[in-house]
Formats: sequence, C-alpha cells, structure tokens
Amino acid sequence: MFGTSGVRGPVGETVTADLALDVGRALATDGAATVVVGRDARDSGRMLARALLAGLTECGADVVDVGVEATPTVARAVVREGADAGVVVTASHNPAPDNGIKLWAADGRAFDEERNDRITEIVETESFDFAGHDAIGTVERRDAVAGGDARRLHERALRETVPLPDDLSVVVDLGNGVGRVTADALHAAGCDVETLNGQRDGRFPGRPSEPTAANCETACEVVAATDADLGLVHDGDADRMMAIDERGRFVSGDALLALFARREAGPGDRVAVPVDTSLLVADALAAVNADVTYTPVGDAFVAAEASKPGVAFGGEPSGAWIWPERTLCPDGPLAACVLTALVDAEGSLAALVDDLPDYPIRRDSVRTEAKRAIVERVGEVAVAEYDDVSTLDGIRVETEAGWFLVRASGTEPLVRITAEAREADDTDALFETARDLVERAAADAS
Repeated sequence: MFGTSGVRGPVGETVTADLALDVGRALATDGAATVVVGRDARDSGRMLARALLAGLTECGADVVDVGVEATPTVARAVVREGADAGVVVTASHNPAPDNGIKLWAADGRAFDEERNDRITEIVETESFDFAGHDAIGTVERRDAVAGGDARRLHERALRETVPLPDDLSVVVDLGNGVGRVTADALHAAGCDVETLNGQRDGRFPGRPSEPTAANCETACEVVAATDADLGLVHDGDADRMMAIDERGRFVSGDALLALFARREAGPGDRVAVPVDTSLLVADALAAVNADVTYTPVGDAFVAAEASKPGVAFGGEPSGAWIWPERTLCPDGPLAACVLTALVDAEGSLAALVDDLPDYPIRRDSVRTEAKRAIVERVGEVAVAEYDDVSTLDGIRVETEAGWFLVRASGTEPLVRITAEAREADDTDALFETARDLVERAAADAS
C-alpha cells in the first residue's frame, strides 16, 4: 500500500475517502494517541483530511489540525507538540489529479517500512480498535484561521538557526504550493524577495508541481533578466527545493547535493545519499576526507541513515535535503535558507557550481505496469553478466568506466534508468546497455 513516499495516486482510484478513513483508524489502533494532521493545497485534501480525522478520532486519537501547511512545517509540529505521529495529506510533486497520505514518526521522520507495514496489515485485515462513546478523540484546530502558529514557528526556527543575509535579491517560485515560509523568512531577514506562482492553488496553474529544469523555465528567465542573486523553487508541499544561479541556469540536484555535502561534512564524517546519486558527490566529499553511505531511494531511507552517529547530512538529487541535527524531515525552506546563506558567504552560486566537475549523467524512465517483474529480470541478467552488482535498491552495476542503475519507482508505474561516467561516451554506452536490459526484460514480461 505504501511506496517510498507514503500512499500516492489518482484521487477516486488509488486514494479515496475510504482509504483515508481506514489509515486514520489504523494509526490510532497502532497506538498513536495524539496525531498532528496537515495537508497541501489540493482541493481533494479537504475531503481526505476530514475522513482521516474521522478515522483517528473514531479509534480514540486526539488530533491537532494545523491545516494547509508545508510538509516540513507539519513534521516540525509533530516534534514540537510531543505527538505520537503526524499525517500529511499530500501528493508532493505529483500532478493535480493525484493526492496521497504520508505518515510521520514522533521524531519528525517519515514512517519506516516496518511501521508502514503494520498500518497496512491493520487496514487490510480491518482489525480496528474502535473507541467507546465516551472515549472518542478530540480535534483541536491550530490552522491559520484559528490562530495557529505552525508556520510562524517554522519561520522563526529558520531565522534563528541559519545566518540569513539582509541584502540579497532572491526570486522564490512557490509553484502555487504551500512553501511561503521560505519567502517569509527571507523577507523578514531583510532580503529583497520576488515571488512567482505565490497563490496557493492545488491545480498548479503556474507550472507543474515538480521543480525540474523544464518546469522552471520561467523562473530561470526571471532570474536571468533581473539583478537576483539566486532563484529558489519548491514543489507543491515544499519538502523539495531546487535552485537557479544568478545567470538563470537551473542547478542540478547532484550539484546542489555536492555543495551541501561539502559544506556540512568534515574529516571522518559521512553523508547519506541514495543509490542514484552522482559520482560528483563522492568526489566532493573525498576532497574533505569524508565519505558517502548509500541508501535506497526515498527520504525515509535517507533520514534513517542520517540519524546515525557520524552522518552529518543527507540528501537526494530530486531535491530532498535533511539536516539531522535540525529536523529529520526533508525541509525545502531550510534548504533554501541554507543555500541563500552559502551564496552570501561565497559570493556567487554560479561560481560555486562552475567549480564542480561536470560528469555526464543520463536519467530516463520507462512507463510500465510490470515494473517489479522487469527489474527482477534485469537483476538476473546483470548478476550473470557483471562482477559488481548491488541490489540495495533496484540493480546498480559498477564498471571501470562508471555505473548504471535500473530501479522501480516507489510512487509511479515507472522503471527508472540512470547511467553515469566521467566521460560522455562512456555514459552513453552504459545508458544504452541499461536501456537494452530493460527492453529485453520488458519483452520477457509481456
């Protein structure tokens, strides 16, 4: 039921009020006595959140409802309230017809596989522990309309923990999502902030929610045409953050990961990254005598590794960034503030990016309903043909020239293909090899 980022899919098909009701029931049945709930700006979230609240209270849980807020704002509220769990109704960067449910532990990290599996079992067996008439849970509204302060407290935490400049010009593209805490924090610090797509609208009319280079062309043009020092872009629930340098160039997630990792790690430290991360990050860390530790793809896995001793930072090239000493939730606004402070200290994001080696990396996806079978077949062939094969998440093959990865998406019906080497010809050859393996496996599965 749960993928790498909770339950996610089309409303009325995968994600329904019945599902939300049962997840609420299951979470309370599993022992969560107090639960913080929030949602993103999608209209379907109203219906799903109400069903979720009904299920939680029906099984005796008390709810703190913070309303429409960024995912990291909700996750921070879970810790601050001393709650047993949190729920965010969101499909994150997925398109408008989708929605989802993501569960958060008391320490502010996403539920791990074991806890998700427990919730799934309770839902599937309908083994709910209903409360008696005198033990129904309560709902306390702490949204902005009711005077809630979750966003304000998040903003204050950002300004108190990050040395924000007071003289930079920053373009913030909110993508019609719920990440305004970034603009608020930078503005309060004294930055000149221009927002794009600042009106909350779960249909995402300004641009598609996912902050990719293709989707952020307008933001790139605005940064290039103005005197902005950098641009910052979020997805629909602001757990992700990507960036644009002062020349209007979209900065790759691998480059951002290398910059953040090099900033946070020192000799002997480790940085948690997923298996689809560029060699660029390992090389950047080697320069400061630090190292990478690989995880499966998904912020829950990165957060679990980042919580271990000796891990200074965790991140994913997709735009999820985790500072374990501050929060175990990917916090797009925190990343935006840290990057702004870094640019202020170093003078130029473009110069920082240009200082990194440029390793050619290729990524693509194949849409299929047989993603698991295809990856399993690719693994069988890869193990027979190559000496260095990892099955930590999908199939990662290391060669003398570089590496390629074939893995099933945790949230969509896709097989993802990634290849990288230090030379373009080697990257192309590895990518075509990986694609050929997927095509052969797809033919076998059909």
